[in-house]
Amino acid sequence: MSADAPIKEIGETPLVPAHVDHAFISNEVSRVTEQRAPIGWWLVFGTALLALGALGLSVGWLVWNGIGSWGNNSPVAWAWDITNFVWWIGIGHAGTLISAVLFLFRQKWRTSINRFSEAMTIFAVICALLYPTIHVGRIWLLYWCFPIPNQMSMWPNFKSPLLWDVFAVSTYFTVSLLFWYVGLLPDFATLRDRAKDVLRKRLYGAFALGWRGSNRHWRNYERAYLILAALSTPLVLSVHSVVSFDFATSVMPGWHTTIFPPYFVAGAVFSGFAMVSTLMILCRQVYGLKDIMTMKHLEMMNKIMLVTGSLVGYAYTMEAFIAWYSGNQYERYCFINRMTGPYWWAYWSMITCNVISPQFFWFKRFRTSIPWMFALSITINIGMWFERFVIIVTSLHRDYLPSSWGMFSPTIIDIGCYVGSIGLFFTLFSLFLRWIPMVAMFEVKAALPGAQPSHHAAHDEHDSHAAKGTLAVKEA
Repeated sequence: MSADAPIKEIGETPLVPAHVDHAFISNEVSRVTEQRAPIGWWLVFGTALLALGALGLSVGWLVWNGIGSWGNNSPVAWAWDITNFVWWIGIGHAGTLISAVLFLFRQKWRTSINRFSEAMTIFAVICALLYPTIHVGRIWLLYWCFPIPNQMSMWPNFKSPLLWDVFAVSTYFTVSLLFWYVGLLPDFATLRDRAKDVLRKRLYGAFALGWRGSNRHWRNYERAYLILAALSTPLVLSVHSVVSFDFATSVMPGWHTTIFPPYFVAGAVFSGFAMVSTLMILCRQVYGLKDIMTMKHLEMMNKIMLVTGSLVGYAYTMEAFIAWYSGNQYERYCFINRMTGPYWWAYWSMITCNVISPQFFWFKRFRTSIPWMFALSITINIGMWFERFVIIVTSLHRDYLPSSWGMFSPTIIDIGCYVGSIGLFFTLFSLFLRWIPMVAMFEVKAALPGAQPSHHAAHDEHDSHAAKGTLAVKEA
């Protein structure tokens, strides 16, 4: 063995390059909120504001004229409203998974992406809650839906899965918001200490809740973060399972199936990771954070999308198999109609986007190509929207009686509400990028090789072996 042979690093391959240290991370992440916003940020923010204006106009028209302004009809009483609700809830799933579940399993690669995936969760749930709110028609009477005493004795029906949604989604939103805010405390303190403007210092100081980084603060922080992670983990399974009960507890062909809860959860994680990948690639390119959000992070996310996409493809196959194996002619017809009926284009778009496109991630060439992963992440989210559309509309538009069959076509108000919800999401996300650290600085610092307790011991052992090897060479 030559004394000049390159020394291999002991332990895990670092998630960030060797030149990245604590000061580099603080400077790179903080400058996004301290310096002027780049042109790309203004383009996204301006476009999102225009779409948000379309949402305001569409909702105003809807409140004034009623939900008949949508294209819903008989028999397609549910259409884009529920489609978009379930789609947004699914997108919000990845944030909780990345933050809570991967934290409990001590997966260090989550550290560079968990902050804005948590923010994405909160904003996606806000967009999702928009649809049940406006779906009631008379929004000013929305309080009738809540289990509070009222003079008209219009008590909510606790047997309805629609009411379960209220409790599940509101709990999910509350815990996710607390989890996100608690994780922000150390970074708010960093921005407070770096602030040169008095107003910024006071605002970030107020949000930091007096954080000083003492041993007591860190002990209380870690305890609270662990408790919130443990509370969030069951929500990953429960929230979208409850959403699936909106369909699975009915007796409609195409809906009445026990596979829906795990099927919906896998699809939600699938679409959520795709949206995180899309946003991460954009932020990485616009703000130049390639040394913090590395290709290894992107590749790990692509592997998870490959796994969840395969699970979704398996669910599609089992759903069709059970429809055939059950011998129920109505169930069989529902699936044949999905594949060959008037909405065949939606079904095969779903299959192409959700089953075929993720298979490219089997190959490292595609898993590590920015253009490919960006295009595939957008394709997956388009496919997941089509999945919800296919489940809802194709199960309703042809009833048991041919005389009651009908087609659904979206109106300009349908389109305005959907585009406006995307505008609301990107408006909130743009403001988040501008004023809040998009990367959890202290967590990335904790994942550096030098921050690990075993790091120095491992290298000391390696240095000892290297010294012995050098001595042996000299003696030879």
